[in-house]
Amino acid sequence: MITLKQLRYFWHLSQTQHFGQAAEAAAISQPALSMQIRDMETTLGLTLVERSSKTCALTPEGKVVARRAAEILSQIKDLEDYAQQAQNAYGGAIHLGIIPSLAPYMLPSILPAIADELPDLELRLRETMTDTLVEELKNSELDAVILALPIDDPELEQRPLFIDRFLLATQNAPDLDERRRIKPIALDFDRMLLLEEGHCLRAQTLDFCGNWSPKFGDGLGATSLATIMQMVANGYGVTILPEICIPAEVNDERVALLRFEEPQPSRQVGLIWRKSSPRAALFEQLQRIIRSKYDEKILDEN
Repeated sequence: MITLKQLRYFWHLSQTQHFGQAAEAAAISQPALSMQIRDMETTLGLTLVERSSKTCALTPEGKVVARRAAEILSQIKDLEDYAQQAQNAYGGAIHLGIIPSLAPYMLPSILPAIADELPDLELRLRETMTDTLVEELKNSELDAVILALPIDDPELEQRPLFIDRFLLATQNAPDLDERRRIKPIALDFDRMLLLEEGHCLRAQTLDFCGNWSPKFGDGLGATSLATIMQMVANGYGVTILPEICIPAEVNDERVALLRFEEPQPSRQVGLIWRKSSPRAALFEQLQRIIRSKYDEKILDEN
């Protein structure tokens, strides 16, 4: 009979396509993981993995088994969540994911508030890109995620948290009036600085800029807003900056911020969880706590 342990090991292998990385993710030795996968293949009478000296790939049968294993593991996670919810709806551990363009600016504010209102809750945080967060959420590795909406997936529940408006960050100049509103058509797109591929903020900026393509290609992509803001301060270009980032990223008199004309470009930040999760009451409580931190600060006009 196949064991849950084998299903988890095989799921890790299906994600990494590498025995060593799967063993590290599963916190066991590589020989032990390999033996468990072979036992699973023997039980099923199927070859699940094409093995080579350096890597591995799933067979067609292995891909089907991996998909079904993910479904089974997700159902088990929901069962465990139900048991936790029945014991203490607002306690226990949850894995919360958040995107990099929000994490350093939101977490210092929301974590103390969550700890105050939900003292029995243990938050385990994961910061990475949107696509990875959504995949891990659907695979039950994460319980909920904070990112920019919308996410087009009928399996996921989406709740708004706040509107995060975009501003233009540019090098300051003596004759620059920061009170004036600017038109998107007036932007010098050839001087636009972007985060590297994979960051949702990059995609949001490109979407706002329409059909424009970066003049310098993908090679100029930065890994952090802090890097981009230093480039802006030194006159190497301009960037689109989310309002939530301003207190942390704009502490340099060489940088000026300009608001856009109405309707101002923005992103809707939201909290997402699986519709099948029995911990919806907890996530709705988290939504309320987070919204209370940002309703006045972000939603009101400056």
